[in-house]
Amino acid sequence: MTPPQSIQLSVLRWAPPVVHGLVRDLRVRWALEEAGWPYEEHVVSPEDQASASYRALQPFGQVPALRCDGLKLFESGAIGLYIAERSPALMPAEPDARAQVTTWMFGALNSLEPPVMMLNVLDMIYSGPKGEEWKALRAFVAGWIETRLDTLVQVMAGKDYVLGRFTAADVLLTTVLRILRDTDLVKTRPALDAYQRRCEARPAFQKALADHLANFARHAPAAR
Repeated sequence: MTPPQSIQLSVLRWAPPVVHGLVRDLRVRWALEEAGWPYEEHVVSPEDQASASYRALQPFGQVPALRCDGLKLFESGAIGLYIAERSPALMPAEPDARAQVTTWMFGALNSLEPPVMMLNVLDMIYSGPKGEEWKALRAFVAGWIETRLDTLVQVMAGKDYVLGRFTAADVLLTTVLRILRDTDLVKTRPALDAYQRRCEARPAFQKALADHLANFARHAPAAR
């Protein structure tokens, strides 16, 4: 398919280093690179995010949002699916195989990401006293994630990618696994660790990550 003529992706002007490499524009950048679709950055500040014009593009004021030949989209999963459905690099042509890719895209965002993000909040964002109730809650969430990861290990047995060949499902799964980078939950599962490294070694991911980080470097407070 011929790439759209005009693609503009909204990205944060800056974010603290603790979330560099995790902000969800990364997964859309990666999908665009795999598809071979050139795009422009629409860099937004906190003031932009609160504006009526930006809320018309992204009702919740978040990133990413996408303008694509006049079409406006938001939510990284929805944007990724839109790109994948139009790119053989991210989704096969056969209908049942396409349905499997979509299933695993939803699985990454609905079955895996919620507990991962909950743990992320507990470990990275919550700064209150970490008493016994906090420890019990963290242990519960970590156990929930471990169950999900163990299932993914079984699914991945004997395969390089979740569906055999690389697809948009791997883009989402890998970017969810990256959120666990300050834990040993992936590292202690060699098959998943190798899978994540395999996906992150792809040239399209490396380009997407470099551009993601370069944007933050350009707008770092010390550089202003």
